[in-house]
Amino acid sequence: MGVFYETIPDSLVPWMLEQQMLWVGTAPLSGDGHINISPKGGQNFGIIDERTFWYMDLTGSGVETHAHLHEPGNGRICVMFMAFVGPPRIVRIWGDGHPIENGTPEWDAFVRERKVPVIPGSRSIITVNVHQCATSCGFSVPYYDFKGHRPILDDHFAKKEAKFLAGKEEESMDRYWAWKSQLSIDGLPGMKRGYEYALKNKVQPLKKMVGPYAPSAPRSASRVEPVHLLLVLLLGIVIGGALALSVVTPERLQTLQKKGQLL
Repeated sequence: MGVFYETIPDSLVPWMLEQQMLWVGTAPLSGDGHINISPKGGQNFGIIDERTFWYMDLTGSGVETHAHLHEPGNGRICVMFMAFVGPPRIVRIWGDGHPIENGTPEWDAFVRERKVPVIPGSRSIITVNVHQCATSCGFSVPYYDFKGHRPILDDHFAKKEAKFLAGKEEESMDRYWAWKSQLSIDGLPGMKRGYEYALKNKVQPLKKMVGPYAPSAPRSASRVEPVHLLLVLLLGIVIGGALALSVVTPERLQTLQKKGQLL
C-alpha cells in the first residue's frame, strides 16, 4: 500500500542514498508539449534536509529538464527511485525544481559548501523543493543485479576537457552546450548558459525532432497564440465601444438622433 508524507521521512533516507540510479520526470506547460523522463545513473545526489533534494545533472544530448524548469510558471518535477534488489519498493518525490547552472556564483557556493565532486561535463545541480514524498509497493519491478556504472560519459567529457585545455577551442563545453543544450525538443530555451552562448556566437541548435510534431521555430514561454490575439482584439472592441457610449452626453445623443446618425 502507498504511504504519503509531506516531507522526506528519516526512515527512507538511508535506503535512498544507497540507490545507484534515479528517474526524473518533467513537462512543459503547453498542452501540445512533450513529457520527458530521464534516467540518472550514479550516486551523484543527496538530501539536504527533509524538504530539499538535489542531484547532479550531467551533460547529454537532451536538455528537457532545464527547459521545463526554466519555463516561467513551471518548475514541476517528479523524482523516482525503485528497488531492484531486496524488498520491493518505489519512492517518489514531487516538488519544484531549480537548476543551478555550472559557472554561476550559486553553483560555486553549493559545490564548495556541500563538498560536491564536480565530474567532467557536469552541467548543473538540480535542487527540488519537496511538496510530497510517497512510497508504493513495487511488486512488479523485476530483480536486477548491479554490476557497475558505465564510465563512457565521464571518459568522453574528460577527453573533451583535456583537448580544450590543450588549445582546441572547438572542444569547449560552452560550444557543446550551445549546440545540444540550447533548445528542448519542443523548441523551448534550455540551459541558459548554452542558450546565451549560442545567441552570441550564432551556434545553430541540434535538430532533435522530425515530422509534423517538430517545432517550426524556437518557442518562448511568453509566446502569444493567434487565438489569444483574436480574443484581445474582440475584448478591445467591446471595451472601446462601451467607453465611447459612456462619454456621449444626453445633449449630444439628441443631436445625433435628430441627424439620423444614431439608430
